[in-house]
Amino acid sequence: MTEPETACSRPSRLPSLGPRGEGWVAIQVVLIVLIVAAGVLGPRWPESAQLWLWIAAAAVGLAGLALFAGGTQRLGRQLTPFPKPVAEGELKRDGAYGIVRHPMYGGVLLMALAWALAASPWALIPWVLACVFLDLKRRREEAWLCEHAAGYGDYLSEVRRQFIPYVW
Repeated sequence: MTEPETACSRPSRLPSLGPRGEGWVAIQVVLIVLIVAAGVLGPRWPESAQLWLWIAAAAVGLAGLALFAGGTQRLGRQLTPFPKPVAEGELKRDGAYGIVRHPMYGGVLLMALAWALAASPWALIPWVLACVFLDLKRRREEAWLCEHAAGYGDYLSEVRRQFIPYVW
């Protein structure tokens, strides 16, 4: 009888884009710049919607900041911009990592959405691209984590949400 296939039993087909995943970080930076530029250069939201969009942006932005801060604080010295885990790192299962597997990615996405809601509908276009991109980056990172961290397969089944609590 064979073992059932899990996320950790399948090899990733996604490229590493450098020894530590440097290419993934470079693309992420470009997408963030595009989101900011689209917000600055794009048309404003209709005047009648701006107050409600600003309120929503404030709530979403604060949630994103909290999620991002929770992730960075919990990682401590293991914090790196690269998706490949540090050699001496250990799996974090509590704090923000007990709620979602990638709180910093979720925080970035929420803060970028807040920017789009406050600035311009055009910023939503690169934001959607960033959502797709960060999901791919997450998959590459999780493949490395499966190789690096004992028990990561169990963690995948324990913490089902990738980025945003109760949503995604």
